[in-house]
Amino acid sequence: MLSDSLDECGLRDQVLERRLAPLVAGSRAFGRAATAQFVPSAEHPPDDPYGVAIDFISDLQPGELAVLATGEGNASAFWGELFSAAAIGAGAVGVVTDGNLRDTRQVAGLGFAAFARSRRPIDFRFRMQITQSRSVVTIGGVRIADGDLVLADDDGVVVVPQEREVEVLTRARVRAATESTVLEELLAGESLRAVWDRHHIL
Repeated sequence: MLSDSLDECGLRDQVLERRLAPLVAGSRAFGRAATAQFVPSAEHPPDDPYGVAIDFISDLQPGELAVLATGEGNASAFWGELFSAAAIGAGAVGVVTDGNLRDTRQVAGLGFAAFARSRRPIDFRFRMQITQSRSVVTIGGVRIADGDLVLADDDGVVVVPQEREVEVLTRARVRAATESTVLEELLAGESLRAVWDRHHIL
């Protein structure tokens, strides 16, 4: 629905090129992006190696979705059970990353919506670090700014730029109402051609 509505608004490149798999099939997360950028680095304060990540997670607000850009990094995992627990406590709705998850059984048990490229148990300490947060990142060819609306589900991840969200969401609501009618007509035996000619929605 959102993807089609973005197309109608001329925003045709707002779906991540690669599907990020949900940790639990059927998961769905919809919220405002809280962005962070990870890059390879062995430089961490030895007495506080997680400091930047702790600050990022501590800053999460209710209804936000953590969006971690890693350049599809495979050096480590970027999110696990304890980060998920802290995010839940802050009211965050999920995490999306083009990197790896770990503690996946425990994260799934918490009921936290998590979408990632893959899984790997390795700690990011002294391998990767956050260089910026609350800024613009790119995942799967899509530019994601802090505060953009992000919807992740089994089909993929869609990004609605904050400056266009009123227009896109208005179209999506109209489309949702019309698609309900289209579905009913098709199930009742109307031909696909007749329904298309009447509503111009498929």
